[in-house]
Amino acid sequence: MELRPLGTSGLQVSVIGLGCWAMGGALWGEQDDQDSIATIQRALNLGINFVDTAPVYGFGRSEEVVGRALKGRRDQVVLATKCGLQWDAEGKISNNSSRRRILQEIDDSLRRLQVDYIDLLQVHWPDHNTSIEETMGALVEIHQAGKIKAIGVSNFSASQMAECLRHGPLHSLQPPYNLFQRQIEQDILPFCREHEIGVVAYGPMYQGLLTGKYFFGEATPSDDLRRNHRELRPGRFEINRKALEELRRIAERNDRTLAQVAINWVLSQPGVTVTICGARRPDQIEADLLGAGWAVSRNDLAAIERVLETRTQELAALETQA
Repeated sequence: MELRPLGTSGLQVSVIGLGCWAMGGALWGEQDDQDSIATIQRALNLGINFVDTAPVYGFGRSEEVVGRALKGRRDQVVLATKCGLQWDAEGKISNNSSRRRILQEIDDSLRRLQVDYIDLLQVHWPDHNTSIEETMGALVEIHQAGKIKAIGVSNFSASQMAECLRHGPLHSLQPPYNLFQRQIEQDILPFCREHEIGVVAYGPMYQGLLTGKYFFGEATPSDDLRRNHRELRPGRFEINRKALEELRRIAERNDRTLAQVAINWVLSQPGVTVTICGARRPDQIEADLLGAGWAVSRNDLAAIERVLETRTQELAALETQA
């Protein structure tokens, strides 16, 4: 498994990371903890060393499951979690990146994960009610205390990252990035390259849409997260299906699945360090692994770009008609 440096943190991470959101259940539907533990341990056996979770995933459940899975194997893992979201007794989630909240969250995460330190702590979403100066001050504080090795943010803009850098080190950004979601190419990716900030791209398969299974009659979304996804609505569905048909032909030429080409494409983009692949069973992470370790040809990359340009144009025309 290829390793890449995570910004200037000194951490070396596998290009495929294991995302543990679905292991918390909730929006993704029921999940068996033993399946989750088996998936994490299989990922480690395959050479994946980057494991990403968050307190809000199942309201602590995902972190607890990760902690159980990593017993006796802590030294094999670059462990990432997050902070800055809170929830009430009814499960209502809100932003809170205050110093007080972060100092509480780091201790709660250490307890649930059953570890002495966390490699990468990321602010989950920007909190517009707390200054970035206060948030970064808390992160620097726990970094100096040895509770974390690196500081990251998730879903932050280039200007927000610039403000972070005024108050301390910033080692990574975790943004959404895939064949159908390319907004970070405008200014966020260039900013990260310029400032040597590692990019931990999440959603390479766009919540399963880029596997093609919802477009070719293989499955119907049953969870709350995808049941009413905008890309599955009439009009967009047909345009997306056409694009995926063409991308599938490219995948077949490379003896790979659509999902594996989607993963490989993200990893081929300049500035991307690692892409996070969510998995609920060992066989899923085994399949994801085949998205790394090979290269799409220059001709196929150009063909992919043409497909995506056509899709963009057709979606723009659809919006105009609406």
